[in-house]
Amino acid sequence: MPLSDKLTNFSTLENMQTEDINTITNKPSWFEQLRNWRQEHISPRQFTLALSFVVGFLVSVAAFVLHFLIHQIQTLLTSGFNTSTFNWLYLVFPVVGIYLTSLFVKYVVKDNISHGITRILYAISSKRSHLKAHNTWSSVIASAITIGFGGSVGAEAPIVLTGSAIGSNLGQFFKTDNKTLMLMVGCGAAAAIAGIFKAPIAGLVFTLEVLMFDLTMASLLPILISTVTATCFSYLFTGTAPLFTFQMESEWLLERVPATILLGIACGLLSLYFIRVMNFCESGYARLANHRYWRLLIGGLVLSSLIFLFPSLYGEGYTGLDILINGKTEADWDVIMNNSLFAGHGELLVVYIGLVVITKVFATSSTNGAGGCGGTFAPSLFIGGFGGFLFARLWNMHQIGVYIPEKNFTLYGMAGVMAGVMHAPLTGIFLIAELTGGYQLFIPLMIVSICAYLTISIFEKHSIYGMRLAREGKLITHHTDHAVLTLMSLDSVIEKDYESVGPDMEMGKMLHVFSGSRLSYLPVLDSAGKLLGIIDIRKIRHIMFRTELYHRFRVSQLMHEPKTTLGVNESMDQVMNKFEETNADVLPVVDLDNHFVGYITRTHIYTVYRQMVADMSEE
Repeated sequence: MPLSDKLTNFSTLENMQTEDINTITNKPSWFEQLRNWRQEHISPRQFTLALSFVVGFLVSVAAFVLHFLIHQIQTLLTSGFNTSTFNWLYLVFPVVGIYLTSLFVKYVVKDNISHGITRILYAISSKRSHLKAHNTWSSVIASAITIGFGGSVGAEAPIVLTGSAIGSNLGQFFKTDNKTLMLMVGCGAAAAIAGIFKAPIAGLVFTLEVLMFDLTMASLLPILISTVTATCFSYLFTGTAPLFTFQMESEWLLERVPATILLGIACGLLSLYFIRVMNFCESGYARLANHRYWRLLIGGLVLSSLIFLFPSLYGEGYTGLDILINGKTEADWDVIMNNSLFAGHGELLVVYIGLVVITKVFATSSTNGAGGCGGTFAPSLFIGGFGGFLFARLWNMHQIGVYIPEKNFTLYGMAGVMAGVMHAPLTGIFLIAELTGGYQLFIPLMIVSICAYLTISIFEKHSIYGMRLAREGKLITHHTDHAVLTLMSLDSVIEKDYESVGPDMEMGKMLHVFSGSRLSYLPVLDSAGKLLGIIDIRKIRHIMFRTELYHRFRVSQLMHEPKTTLGVNESMDQVMNKFEETNADVLPVVDLDNHFVGYITRTHIYTVYRQMVADMSEE
């Protein structure tokens, strides 16, 4: 065979092999094939419903694992305690737990996982909805260690963060659009509440009130599927019994309305105490952010001392609440003082419960401040329950009007303080009703929750979760105007492509610079880039065409001070207010040292604003 034919055959074979390689290389992966099949055979609506089911199942598993770990650690540590006297190990276990948690967070997670619900609140409302992958497991382990060793916090915020992270990461994995991704975060949060409390309606309402999720008919069904799925699997894992077994002592009577209203007001004031003290303590521990061991020493000392004196503060505190709810005699209620210096002194029960109510917030803030991981959901239930029992006991001791059942008022107090702390009266009502199966108590639960909410609203505009974002100007609500301004960032509307002039430049050269500018406005900067003034061409129109003056005037003679300046750290609310106050078309933006950064035009900022309003309206 001639050499030319051999070369031709070889070239043909090489091209065929190249085509085969390209075919193999470009072959879609199994995941892409699955996604393509799903897009062809399953509608986006059906896929969203299927995802909401998967989210509900996974979150129920996470909730079960978390409570299992907490129970196993607590049983291992405290099962051998003598209940008739105090125990010195209460001074040790909480500190060890917080230290182990801080090591886990620092060396394994390497990220801040505190204030879980606040993070979700911003993730949902900002429509970014991206939560990190480690959030699907890190909070479960960290909070299990903290609470199992006695940290006086709740497991609800960590599991809500875990649930939302599961929804977020599933949505990201399947590359859903932003609207569906946000919905999956809401499904995860709702499923977490439903799974941990076996309360599907409370989970749904929680997303509406606490997370400020914009609930529409399109999002209602997926969230319901997630909450019902999580509840059913929680029944499968832990049985059908509610978290608290409740036998109603007596039916609600109309004569008890005054006492119920007063309890609601008391719960509102107790919520105010909880929020204010919590913020004060958090600020104190935040100042020690760079001194980890000092935080551990101070927080651990406060926490362990309080738990040693009042063992009811150990862990979530649901055991103590169960005693108050199910107790029938003084002997039953006195059990709550076991393992403390108060054990055996039934006459001091009111004093003990009052001190527990006062000190719980210090124990909770010290747990998180020292480096532990947990939320304020369970502490609000705890304080409310103990406060409700204390209110009823004092009322009956002093024979103020009609007798009120202490067990029932324990539940009312739980709903009232939760409604006040979270600014969520519906969540308080439905959660307590579903927690106990006490649906006969709806009317008094409504009265207490509404009164508590109205009372706290006088003093605090935001919930304990929302106020953290409100302080940073990042809180987003259902108010469209405020939401859009919060979502807009100053940096996104700053025009940084500008022409500038120096103070010594002649008028002729300045007009030449103006010819290349898009605006009738030029910043005057010194050699260091600091803003000295501005040139507005509209104010020099009477001389700008007189060529004989081009060498007579300099920029320093023609410039004037701007009506105001914008700081790089100002919120969009402040920016809009300055535009309204000055009626300016253009305002300069400067940093803290008065260096010119750029400018913002009224036209551009309103264009962005209108577009964002339109986008939100479509959603």
